[in-house]
Amino acid sequence: MSKKQHIQQYVQAIQNKKARFEFEILDTLVAGIQLFGSEVKSVRLGHASLGDSFAIIHHNEVWLENMQITPYELNRMEMIEAKRSRKLLLHKKEIQKIQAKINEKGLTLVPLKAFFNSKGLLKIELAVAKGKKLYDKRETIKKRDNQRQLEQIKKQY
Repeated sequence: MSKKQHIQQYVQAIQNKKARFEFEILDTLVAGIQLFGSEVKSVRLGHASLGDSFAIIHHNEVWLENMQITPYELNRMEMIEAKRSRKLLLHKKEIQKIQAKINEKGLTLVPLKAFFNSKGLLKIELAVAKGKKLYDKRETIKKRDNQRQLEQIKKQY
């Protein structure tokens, strides 16, 4: 079994399903993430969650906060905190563009998914997003329900 097949055997992508419901996505970009070796093993096994995570810019660096990576069971080194801050790897120009967008009222950085690229490196898909109001969320629910009903009708015929 080749290395690629071995990697694909585990996890495909970790989604932040709540983000698309809570936020209106304006722009997306892909960033690398700085992890320890045992954290990468945990993510490959699917022991990670983007549920309550968000990204901030601090001292011209982008940091991912509250990403849950359960410690790897067989790690013999020191234990790593599950929800520690993790640095995202972006170019200076990209960070400046993001900073300019975020300075607008009500915009934030939200991670949408974590995935392994073709080289086996963990990447995070970030979105510049705007929070939805309650009525926008209701509209999203209606659209989703209507889509499901259409799919059910199509299956019947």
